[in-house]
Amino acid sequence: MATTTATLTLSSADLTGDALALSTTATLTKAGTVTGLNQTTGVARKTTASASQYILFDGDAYGNGSHKVYIKNTSTVATEYVTIEINSEQMGKLYAGDWCFFPWEANADTNDIKLQPSVGTAFTVEYALFYE
Repeated sequence: MATTTATLTLSSADLTGDALALSTTATLTKAGTVTGLNQTTGVARKTTASASQYILFDGDAYGNGSHKVYIKNTSTVATEYVTIEINSEQMGKLYAGDWCFFPWEANADTNDIKLQPSVGTAFTVEYALFYE
């Protein structure tokens, strides 16, 4: 059984007026079980030179399950962002250096994860999918 652990740590000396230090850890498991997720796309990078939307993960290809997605905008230009969309709903934008980690139940072709860079020049995202 595979064991994959995700850890998130948030800290700030001045965000709330007091020191902030939060940390949480989760073991990534298959839906409704204690069995670890055992498949991954691996960590990869995609570079585009177009501001056109593209499919990062096809919903038909992965089916139901407790999938986890990691996406990072590798740009160092503060104004460059990538918009994330699932099932025609905009989740949000990742600006330079931002990243996200979220659950995803693919289960239909309409649940594709689509990305759209803000620029039509070389733009790179780093990504990984952990799935059943």
